[in-house]
Amino acid sequence: MKLRLLLFLTFSTILAFVMSGCNSSSSGAEQNVLEENNEKTIHIGYQKFGTLNILKANKSLDEALEKVGYSVKWTEFPAGPQLLEALNVGSVDFGHTGEAPPIFAQAADAPLVYFANEPSNPKGEAIIVQENSPIKNIKDLKGKKIGLNKGSNVHYLLVKALEKEGIKYEEIETAFLPPADARAAFEKGDIDAWVIWDPFLADAELSTNARIIADATDLAANREFFLSSRTFAEGNPDVLDVIYDEVKRTEKWVSENPKEAAAFLSPQIGMDVETLELTLNRRTFGLEKVTQEVINDQQKIADQFYELKLIPKELKVEEATIHSK
Repeated sequence: MKLRLLLFLTFSTILAFVMSGCNSSSSGAEQNVLEENNEKTIHIGYQKFGTLNILKANKSLDEALEKVGYSVKWTEFPAGPQLLEALNVGSVDFGHTGEAPPIFAQAADAPLVYFANEPSNPKGEAIIVQENSPIKNIKDLKGKKIGLNKGSNVHYLLVKALEKEGIKYEEIETAFLPPADARAAFEKGDIDAWVIWDPFLADAELSTNARIIADATDLAANREFFLSSRTFAEGNPDVLDVIYDEVKRTEKWVSENPKEAAAFLSPQIGMDVETLELTLNRRTFGLEKVTQEVINDQQKIADQFYELKLIPKELKVEEATIHSK
C-alpha cells in the first residue's frame, strides 16, 4: 500500500471523528455566509478526487467568486455521506457527492437541493476481489462479507448487483467501512469483496492486482451531483452560476487533457499519475443542470432503499430541487 494513501486514509478517519462532534446547535447555513470586511464566505466541501480539487488547487474558483464579493473556505471529506452531514448541520454550503448520499441525507431531513450533475459513469465504480479469490461473479457473493462505505454510490451498486442475480440483501454480510479501513481490510483478507469508486478503485487495481467482478454498467448510473443547502441556493443563485461556469470550463480542459490533469492532480491529492490517468480516461464529462429525468432516476433509488429499510421513510426527491419548497 502506498504510504501517501495510508496517510490520507488516516486523516480521513480523524476528520470523520471531528465531524461527528457537529450538532444542530451550530450556527446553521444562514450564518455560514459571513460578513467579514464586506466580503461574504461560501463554505465548499470536496472529496479526494474531482473537478473541485482542481478548482481548489488552481484557485480559479476563488478568483471568480472574489469578483462577486465572496471568499471560499474549502473543507475536505472522506466521502459524500460525511460531506452531507456537514451540510445538514450548516458547516457546508455547497459540495459534490454521488447519487446515493443525497437520498440518505434527505431521509435525515438535511436541507439540501440538487443543483447540477455529471453524466452517468458506470465504469467509475465496481465490486472487486483479490486476484486469487475463488469468487468469480456476483452469484458467488452469497454468504460472503462485503466491505463498502454506507450511504455512498457503491451502496446502490451492491443492491442492484445482488438483485440482478436473485440474491437477497440479507443473504450477504455487509461491513460498513470508509475507504481507509476498507482498503486495509481488503488487503488483509478480512472482507471477501470490496465495493469502491475511483480513484480508490483504480489504485486497488494497479497496486494490488484487484480483480473486477462487476462494474455499474447496466446496474447503476453512478452520477456525480453538485448540491447546495436550500438557504444558500435560494439566496445566492448568481454564486451558483459562477460555480457552474467554472466547473464546466475546468472539466472541459480535463476531458481534453487527461495526462496533464493527472499530473496536476497527483501532488494535490497524493496519488500517482498512472492511477489518476486510469481514472480520468474512463470518466465521463458533461455537466448539466439537474433535469426531471435525473430526479426520476433518484426517486427510483429512494424507493428501493425504503423498500429495503435502508432509509426510515418514503421520500419525494422532487422536494429537494431548487424550485420546490
